[in-house]
Amino acid sequence: MTQAIDITHNTAENRFETTIDGHTGFISYQDQGDAIVYDHTIVPSELGGKGVGSALVKHALDYARTENKKVVPQCSFVASYINKHEAYQDLVK
Repeated sequence: MTQAIDITHNTAENRFETTIDGHTGFISYQDQGDAIVYDHTIVPSELGGKGVGSALVKHALDYARTENKKVVPQCSFVASYINKHEAYQDLVK
């Protein structure tokens, strides 16, 4: 996807989300004080292959770093992203 993906923090739903062409993708979390558990990354098929999932995970991991929180990657997509991006591996609890 060549255009920037606008991601918002929906604190009421405990998730980071983006809506493109009427379809919403998100990564949900559980805040555990000094750690944040990323439990689901949902990207509708209409948004698949456009880098939406990766953008959501990157945004969520950058948020954790900014907030000085460790990350518990319960979601396999998040775990895979961290494994492929060494810069985020220090966040894992």
